[in-house]
Amino acid sequence: MSLYAKQISLKHALVLTAVAAAVGMASTASAQTLRFAHVDPDDWTTSKKGSAAQVFKNLVEAETDLTVEIYPAASLGGENELIEGAQDGTISIAMVSGSYANFCPAVAVTDIPYTFPSAPVAWSVMDGEFGTALAEHCLEQTGLRTLAYGETGFRHFTNSVRTISSPEDMQGLKFRVQTIPLYLELVRALGAEPQGISWGEVPTALATGVVDGQENPISVIYGNNFYEFQDFLTLDGHVYGVDHLLINDEIYQSLTEEEQAAVRRAAVVAGTTGRAIQQFNSAEGIAKLQAEGMEVTQPDAEQMEAFRQAAQPPVQAYLRDELGDDAEWIDRLSTAVEEASASF
Repeated sequence: MSLYAKQISLKHALVLTAVAAAVGMASTASAQTLRFAHVDPDDWTTSKKGSAAQVFKNLVEAETDLTVEIYPAASLGGENELIEGAQDGTISIAMVSGSYANFCPAVAVTDIPYTFPSAPVAWSVMDGEFGTALAEHCLEQTGLRTLAYGETGFRHFTNSVRTISSPEDMQGLKFRVQTIPLYLELVRALGAEPQGISWGEVPTALATGVVDGQENPISVIYGNNFYEFQDFLTLDGHVYGVDHLLINDEIYQSLTEEEQAAVRRAAVVAGTTGRAIQQFNSAEGIAKLQAEGMEVTQPDAEQMEAFRQAAQPPVQAYLRDELGDDAEWIDRLSTAVEEASASF
């Protein structure tokens, strides 16, 4: 069973059937056409996955006879559906984030709160031995080869009640979180009350006071105008979101060596492009949120340590129980982060 697993529903089966019909192909894609799907907007300048997909397409088509077709904006389904489609070959390549833990549970360790002290440390870890080993592990479990890593970015808390600079400030507040057990554990550990609310209902929940706050990357906070309902932003970076650029391994193996090499090179550039877009969006987004009147708080080192001490142990304990034999990945990540941090 996967970490946050659900049985494949009738809805998922129907989506996959519709995808196969829409693209008019058999269960495996032609080696001459790679179908690249993601859930972000198809935008060169503001969408991390959108820009990554376009860069990948341009590079692969320039260097090979392959054609890359892009299916953005969840046009072929949500992330779970995209991963399932990549597994059965109706999709060649999927760029997804945290949902990959539903299929390769060890991926969830990268969501352990306050693990990565900075983006450069995260990049070093994911592009190094740890990320390579995790990719091989997930390939065995899913049949999907990780071509490269991008980023969704650091997640931060916003609220409409007060400044938050310590776990004590979280007491008594209600926060909307994704309906993922790890996030529920995180918010409880910090002393607040988590509310699992679907994404489409978040603006109404914030506007009506059903919840006091929420947590997301800066680009999501600004892009969804949450400043209209939220007065306070805390840059605690509790979770660093990783993007996984995945290809069906049978399709990958069907390519020539030259095509495989071109695909690998393009994927690394695509992941790097996505990271750059995300970093730009975050830096620009903070300034824009301040201009909209939000009070922005950056906890100092002592305050950040208090957040870490409150949230990390209970979440790690939860994951150890859930992962079983795969719990070793918690310690492997911790060691990798400690080693990478020494360089920054």
